[in-house]
Amino acid sequence: MPEPHEDKRPLAERIAAEIRKLIMSGDWEPGRKVPTNEELRTQFKTSNVTIQRALQILKDEKFLEGQAGVGVFVRSERAQTIQPAHFIAPSEPGQPYRWLAEATKRGQRSKYKMLEVGEVVPPVEVARAMGLGEGGTAVLRSRIGFLDDQPAELVHSYYPVELARGTRLADRRLIPGGSPALLKEMGYPTRSQDDAVAARPATTEEYEALEIPRDVPVIEVFRIVYSDNDKPIEVTILTKPAHRFKMGYHIEL
Repeated sequence: MPEPHEDKRPLAERIAAEIRKLIMSGDWEPGRKVPTNEELRTQFKTSNVTIQRALQILKDEKFLEGQAGVGVFVRSERAQTIQPAHFIAPSEPGQPYRWLAEATKRGQRSKYKMLEVGEVVPPVEVARAMGLGEGGTAVLRSRIGFLDDQPAELVHSYYPVELARGTRLADRRLIPGGSPALLKEMGYPTRSQDDAVAARPATTEEYEALEIPRDVPVIEVFRIVYSDNDKPIEVTILTKPAHRFKMGYHIEL
């Protein structure tokens, strides 16, 4: 039989992982005072130096906040669950993109900043999803979404050239109502979408754009949006900082 897989990470990293899970799950509520070093040292049967290292990891990752002379506390905001299904349907005429509208409902300030728009040779997985041949191009729209002035998601959306060229999809400006509303207006209503969700280390682009602390991973959503006759009309690679967000799905059977 294979030998058990042993956790060989330094003890401080393992302790940080245990505490991180308590914070992400909500067992340790926002604003809660962290047990004293002595209490943690006794709980984890280790030295005070190791506990300090574990707490520093979590401070660097923005999970804990130190208050001089008072103590260490769980960050003031809990991890936010985002429901991707809320953003599938196009906005009503004259209404903002649903991602922005949902943020307003939650009492958050939201905005998008455009980074790049143009025709590119997309990544292999995007080309495959769009049915492109070797060297085939697509229209790329890259942007960052902010919630309460903090970067919340980095979005790279690709569109078929024959569909997007010469339209607002190829314009650097933001699209009123978002791309779903424009695509519907163009005769390509959203009928379904496939999402593949993964967690991985951040690239340099993601690390800088999303202001990732330390070695916090990102949540990646690889999304294919289909119109009539299962035609792919948009392929998006969306990444979010995993220390601040969870992905939520409601499925009725």
